[in-house]
Amino acid sequence: IGEESLILGDVSPQATIEGLVFIGKNTVVEAGAYIKGPTYIGENSTIRHSAYIRGHVFVGNHCIVGHCTEAKHAVFLDHSKAVHFAYVGNSILGNNTNLGAGTKLANLKLNHQEIKYLDPTTNKVVASNLKKFGAIIGDHSQTGCNSVLSPGTLLLPKTFILPCVHF
Repeated sequence: IGEESLILGDVSPQATIEGLVFIGKNTVVEAGAYIKGPTYIGENSTIRHSAYIRGHVFVGNHCIVGHCTEAKHAVFLDHSKAVHFAYVGNSILGNNTNLGAGTKLANLKLNHQEIKYLDPTTNKVVASNLKKFGAIIGDHSQTGCNSVLSPGTLLLPKTFILPCVHF
């Protein structure tokens, strides 16, 4: 554990923590989880078995980073959940969002070109000036199991993506 890390939650001795990490009160980190800093994890959250947090991650309060879920350069706002087999890269999950099992938030185009996104309020394509940009998911939204969101996806609040859909 890094010199400046602060662990207030319950971390399994079989979990691995490297670098600067903060873990809030009543948060549970299960065996097999790997957390690399810098990472902030709030209160009353759960980091489940085999979760892989690769750094530059903010996890709010009452969140779940689930079994075999990988997160890097990501923000999980309060009550957001990526319960199992998800990939959350360069993305923001709004409050009270839920990623169905196997959801992938793709963050890199196959041709490695700049990511453009569709502004959901104007329907205009906008250049992001980024080569890595996953998704921004609005509050109270949900993805179905095994859905894939393309790089640069923006979802308005209360959006629902059906299972097995590429969006």
